[in-house]
Amino acid sequence: MRFRLRSRHKVTAGLTTLLLPLATLVALASPAEAAESATATYTKTQDWGNGFEGKWTLKNTGTTTLNAWAVEWDFPADTKVTSAWDADVTSSGTHWTAKNKSWNGTLAPGASVSFGFNGTGSGAPANCKLNGGSCDGTSVPGDKPPSAPGTPTASDITNTSAKLSWTAATDDKGIKNYDVLRDGAKVATVTGTSYSDTGLTAGTDYSYTIQARDTADQTGPVSGARAVRTTGGGDPGPGPGDKVKLGYFTNWGVYGRNYHVKNLVTSGSAAKITHINYAFGNVQGGKCTIGDAYADYDKAYTADQSVDGVADTWDQPLRGNFNQLRKLKAKYPHIKVLWSFGGWTWSGGFTEAMKNPAAFADSCYKLVEDPRWADVFDGIDLDWEYPNACGLSCDTSGPAVFKTMMQAFRTKFGANNLVTAAITADASSGGKIDSADYGGAAQYSDWYNVMTYDFFGAWAKNGPTAPHSPLTSYPGIPQAGFNSAEAIAKLKAKGVPSAKLLLGIGFYGRGWTGVTQKEPGGTATGPAAGTYEAGIEDYKVLKSKCPANGTIAGTAYAHCGSDWWSYDTPATVTSKMSWAKNQALGGAFFWEFSGDSSNGELVSAINGGLG
Repeated sequence: MRFRLRSRHKVTAGLTTLLLPLATLVALASPAEAAESATATYTKTQDWGNGFEGKWTLKNTGTTTLNAWAVEWDFPADTKVTSAWDADVTSSGTHWTAKNKSWNGTLAPGASVSFGFNGTGSGAPANCKLNGGSCDGTSVPGDKPPSAPGTPTASDITNTSAKLSWTAATDDKGIKNYDVLRDGAKVATVTGTSYSDTGLTAGTDYSYTIQARDTADQTGPVSGARAVRTTGGGDPGPGPGDKVKLGYFTNWGVYGRNYHVKNLVTSGSAAKITHINYAFGNVQGGKCTIGDAYADYDKAYTADQSVDGVADTWDQPLRGNFNQLRKLKAKYPHIKVLWSFGGWTWSGGFTEAMKNPAAFADSCYKLVEDPRWADVFDGIDLDWEYPNACGLSCDTSGPAVFKTMMQAFRTKFGANNLVTAAITADASSGGKIDSADYGGAAQYSDWYNVMTYDFFGAWAKNGPTAPHSPLTSYPGIPQAGFNSAEAIAKLKAKGVPSAKLLLGIGFYGRGWTGVTQKEPGGTATGPAAGTYEAGIEDYKVLKSKCPANGTIAGTAYAHCGSDWWSYDTPATVTSKMSWAKNQALGGAFFWEFSGDSSNGELVSAINGGLG
């Protein structure tokens, strides 16, 4: 996408310092991979009568690094933990368990770590254990939890059943059995590495993961998720048809734009799309990395903000956009979600990453298939702007690099995951389409999102004014080859099948100010004012602020006062969809949801136009 990441207010959770009165000291053992010994102390550091604050401090007193820890204790029935920080705390009746966060599980010899909690009641912890061992520091268990089993495969799928198989987990003491989880809930415990799930509903989507248990009853991490759709079911109900109808959802939209996954439901858009690209993950140090941890998986949603009307809790393992997307898929099982990496701002990391394509693909696979959110994503979208060409930065890796990348990702992600890419629409002679082997790479890609917008804009501050997303050329167009029709034609000529090309639609306009001429081709004094950035504005604002009063090359434009804007309207989108169908394209995509009206006018036009 051509957009830069918006400036956004990041919420950083402060870590409360626990200074509570002195209480009981309880020795504690260490984690799953234990040293010779480890201890911990519990202190009630503050008591306000109807509640208290408690603190555990763990210390590795052995000679081996600890790579994880889990503390267990019992409270009297009247004593409970109400909130916690720096550990994930759960309970089963009066038995409480605290496990390390992803960032504080490693303890070198001699190192310490603390976590705290608020509670109610007056009781003290008892029967302290660590991984099943004594908490007195003299008997530290050395048993490691089992590894994650392999991501299950599915076979023999019928209207009401499916067979699952997986590769075995490993454990230093041996595997006792496996839990089979359907949509996160345990449905069976088996001793082998396969299971046939029955009693399912025809034409329904399910997600399966597997979790191993060792002979010491320790459970390991869950496997990657496998999506299964049972056969049959008749008419699946209202859906968006066979064409791809894909929208980008931005993680930074939850800040100033106040746009959340639930808006896809309230606008009616969720029922009219087939795919979502979640933007963006970053590319750093040769790897795929998280783009915005708070927005992605930590932001807590209240009941009124949540897709299903259920509020997030402090102790649930996944929150943020990822959990909301999970809820959206449960409500609209036809939707597939891809995680998009790169974008205009973060494309610079691709050059280094492609020095080792297999390692790059492996890092991305591990992140997308992280057990915490593997069921949310159905594949990956690679948004490199641009291979062997210049965007915000320049790449000189050579014309073969894009094909090499797509081949590496298809090899790693396999046939059951979607692998797509957002690519240039520069069809000028010797332009960006000519710079990389998009034709050769097409065999490894499910489709290309051809960015047929941002051809022209107020980065040329004096004009000439021109539609930023022309469908065709027109007399006086500022640059030959800068239009959708020529881009699609050139990609087809290079061997990309029509069905693997999606036409791009911008849910925004680009504009100039200081313009006296209504028709395109006028001069300007600079970019028009915009809500978030000069020279750009959402459709939902422009439709009222500066209504369209002309069309050219299949795109609307508007001259109001001294401002001149070009943008797509429901009418021009409908005509572009008709053109896409006549070209036998695979569908359309758009950047991005929050630019649409509150009732999803542009999404409705895409859906209706493609049929």
